[in-house]
Amino acid sequence: MLNHQPLSQGATRIFGVSGIDGRAGKPPTAIMPRRSQAAGPDLATFIRANTRLCAVPHVPEIALYVADEAVPLWHKTEAELGAMGLPPPFWAFAWAGGQALARYVMDHPALVCARCVLDLASGSGLAAIAAAKAGGVPVVASEIDAFAEAAIALNADCNNVYVEILGQDLLDHPTPLAPRYDVILVGDLFYERETAQRALAFLERHAKLGTKVLIGDPGRTYLPTDRLVKQCEYTVPVTRDLEDQSIKRTAVFTLL
Repeated sequence: MLNHQPLSQGATRIFGVSGIDGRAGKPPTAIMPRRSQAAGPDLATFIRANTRLCAVPHVPEIALYVADEAVPLWHKTEAELGAMGLPPPFWAFAWAGGQALARYVMDHPALVCARCVLDLASGSGLAAIAAAKAGGVPVVASEIDAFAEAAIALNADCNNVYVEILGQDLLDHPTPLAPRYDVILVGDLFYERETAQRALAFLERHAKLGTKVLIGDPGRTYLPTDRLVKQCEYTVPVTRDLEDQSIKRTAVFTLL
């Protein structure tokens, strides 16, 4: 559950989630019911006005619209829409797992080149953009937050790649009759017990059909390490506003 402490207590408390040993981590919004923004403001204009386009520290070939701090942007998001209790702006940051995953894909393009790639719970679209740059075709980014969808579109455009955006929660979809994707990318998704269980079940259903699963994660509490094989490890710079330290040892795994 999100920790709805008063905003004045700081981003670490607000972005903290149960099951991460009191540390800050990716908020459990990747599977929340999607909010309709049909009558809302121009989200792309809002994102441009409240973030800045910067090279990703561990993947400088890619630039993203990012925020310096979580809480002020969250305030502005709720004020812009005239609503409270909106998902935190997780789409406005380059999370450790996503950075590691993007770096790995860029360094090993044969994994995705000319293959159908899904970036599950894509956030900013970082891993999807890396896959597209490495030659993935088509590349699909799944998200259910309207701000994230707008951010993915903006970020893909500024990196001169095409990414299809799928606005659905895929985790409970039944097993397809045949493989839908050659590769599934998953960054920073094992932050909360229920989410982790649903995500692992989804990934195992696809892996049994022959889909390759690549997971980028800095060791979140519910990472299923007994089901994974480590491929590499990186030292990834992250936003201290979100994490418990400014550098995270982050690995890329394949699913057994």
